[in-house]
Amino acid sequence: MSIAQNIHEIKKRLPSEVKLVAVSKFHPIEAIEEAVAAGQMVFGENRPQEFEKKALSLEGRGIEWHFIGHLQTNKLKMVLPYASLVQSVDSLHLLEAVNEWGARNGKVINVLLEMHVAAEATKQGFYDEEVLDILFRAESYKNIRFCGLMGMATNTDEQDDIRADFGRIKAFMDYLRDLFPELTDFKELSIGMSGDWPVAVEFGATIVRIGTAIFGERA
Repeated sequence: MSIAQNIHEIKKRLPSEVKLVAVSKFHPIEAIEEAVAAGQMVFGENRPQEFEKKALSLEGRGIEWHFIGHLQTNKLKMVLPYASLVQSVDSLHLLEAVNEWGARNGKVINVLLEMHVAAEATKQGFYDEEVLDILFRAESYKNIRFCGLMGMATNTDEQDDIRADFGRIKAFMDYLRDLFPELTDFKELSIGMSGDWPVAVEFGATIVRIGTAIFGERA
């Protein structure tokens, strides 16, 4: 099927309140333009240089850009001027650097805190107690808007393991929303990718990040 057909099929199954982020990393600008023509306006990238190049090339098209990859502090200037949401703040060092960049540039940055959910030791992200510590001090980050959590399930075909991962992050999200009612923007749960997004929706995803199922295998 074409990119447009893939988007149409996913949106038919996706609840209207769940935001679809089309993960366009490694795909050409022409593929993004085809998706935009089909009505898809939210895209995710994970490499700063590629992100900046595409954001500048497609400036003025009304696209909402999300950064979804590991972000090094020396690459902030390639990402933060263009990102509507940084989904992948995965360390205190990065959070503080983003806050400082925002202060210098008069901008409040929308972020998700990336959770260490999956079983793989290589996955990045915060543990529960680290997120609690950050949110108890949320008001000290004057140039950060905490919008919710992001996570990836264990890379496995075992549905029970995926459900356990998504169940744990959903339970923690609910706990945080009860604990910090003053954080009125803290409501996004970005879980689910091409292989597991229907399960993520069952567990309360408000954002799903889908690449291969829209664009096909990476170029």
